[in-house]
Amino acid sequence: MTLNAILQGIYGLYLTNSFGFRLRKTDKSEEKKRLRLAYSHAQLDALKISVKVENAKKLQKDGQYIVIINHRSIIDPPIVEVALQHTDIFGPWISKKELYNSFFFGLFVRNAGSILLDREKSQMSGFFAETKESVKSGKSIFIFPEGTRNKSDEALGTFKEGTRIIAIKNRLPILPIYIETNAQDALQNALNDKSLSQEIKVIIGDTIDYKDKTNLQERYKEIFSI
Repeated sequence: MTLNAILQGIYGLYLTNSFGFRLRKTDKSEEKKRLRLAYSHAQLDALKISVKVENAKKLQKDGQYIVIINHRSIIDPPIVEVALQHTDIFGPWISKKELYNSFFFGLFVRNAGSILLDREKSQMSGFFAETKESVKSGKSIFIFPEGTRNKSDEALGTFKEGTRIIAIKNRLPILPIYIETNAQDALQNALNDKSLSQEIKVIIGDTIDYKDKTNLQERYKEIFSI
């Protein structure tokens, strides 16, 4: 591990916890969005990573969606927050139990606006009730349909069924976003070379109607020519 990687880790821990404390002090969606975006900019700026959005015109300024994103890196959420910064699209991230209990991310995740997904539970009724409550309050839902980080050489991991269920239960249109640049490679490059500046390309896809019965993973691959 390089000295730069160690320093970035320390700074990252400071950022997540300092913003976690600030997020804990507010229940207002507008303030949470502002703080999440400020955190995202601070984290990506420290890594000298910028975000380029392709097809930005396809983004509506507001509206409610289930936002689906491919997942390769721990910096994917900040990348998406920056990509959507000029919209009012906001809501909780679906987060795994491990993140809630994480020393590094726990405080931030618990207070930034998230819905806990505990796959060890036999009943998911509480999870779906919480998503419905968020949607009723005017929020969108953010989810990585692969369920976990894709560490393979394939462009995309297998989508879980839960994404489609959330969309149907809440009658939410699906907004697909594709992080085309391998963000994990970019993160590793940044940790290895502090002088390196990089750009990550994010592509906005056409909205998918929740009634669309096409296999969601196949539809996503078709939209982004994967």
